[in-house]
Amino acid sequence: MVQKVIDEAREHGFRSVCVNPCWVKKVADGLRGTGVLTCSVVGFPLGAATPDIKAMETRKAIRDGAKEIDMVINVGRLKSGDDAYVLRDIQAVTEACKDGSAVSKVIIETALLTDEEKVRVCELAKKARANFVKTSTGFASGGATAEDIALMSSVVRSAGMEVKASGGIRNFTDAKRMIDAGATRIGASASIAIVQEAKQTA
Repeated sequence: MVQKVIDEAREHGFRSVCVNPCWVKKVADGLRGTGVLTCSVVGFPLGAATPDIKAMETRKAIRDGAKEIDMVINVGRLKSGDDAYVLRDIQAVTEACKDGSAVSKVIIETALLTDEEKVRVCELAKKARANFVKTSTGFASGGATAEDIALMSSVVRSAGMEVKASGGIRNFTDAKRMIDAGATRIGASASIAIVQEAKQTA
């Protein structure tokens, strides 16, 4: 299955392949010499690991060949108003990414948050100097919406940060809606179908 994903990414020229940490080395080896990056997840999918563990996970993934890291925030801490902890949590990963010359993405899990919480966590990600904010893990009750993308983009765009739409994007129409709302990257398991549909409509 992992080899199939590697082969598909090479064929279609996707930006990155996102895998669990145990597969990073295999994927990085399989993508060597292509323009496709290896991405790994940290604190996935619940975000409940401590900041030091997330930092260790990040550094190990980068050593294994990851060029991008998608970390899940501690949603419970955010909801309880402990913004200082959430900032520390994000910074642990963004600093490890900077040390390893990797791109950092902060998964905020929009389906579990109020609009006020979405804005707060985007501000925290901006303060921690993350490269991206991302909507979803795909494990919560809902995925990306155009409204969430627009809201997130309005908070982080001025800092030069990007927005990744992920979760529930199944076709080219969905993808285009996210891009029009401000998404600069799309994460989807239906990537091949989306690309094929895009070519047909071009």
